[in-house]
Amino acid sequence: MNKIKENFKYFATEHKDIYDAYANYGKLIHEQGGPLDEKTRALMKVVISSVSCHNYALETHINKALEVSCTKEEIEHAILLTAPSVGFPNMMESIMVFRTVMDKK
Repeated sequence: MNKIKENFKYFATEHKDIYDAYANYGKLIHEQGGPLDEKTRALMKVVISSVSCHNYALETHINKALEVSCTKEEIEHAILLTAPSVGFPNMMESIMVFRTVMDKK
């Protein structure tokens, strides 16, 4: 089990009520939050994690994007689009996370 899954399991176990509330909140946003389709929402989460420099979240959201049929090319393009707004170094770090995830596939 990797670090992300271990930490998630710890949080969900040790702080169950908080986790359950947060999970329900996320579920409601996805189900009732608006007209965006699942792939668009997944790519947005990749971009948000990328520009926020949350590399563990980025890894998680890349994997989730793949699970909802986003292609490798779509995910990489979404990350590349961040460079003009948040800078080349940030985008390059996100590409490194992306490549690491893809290498595991």
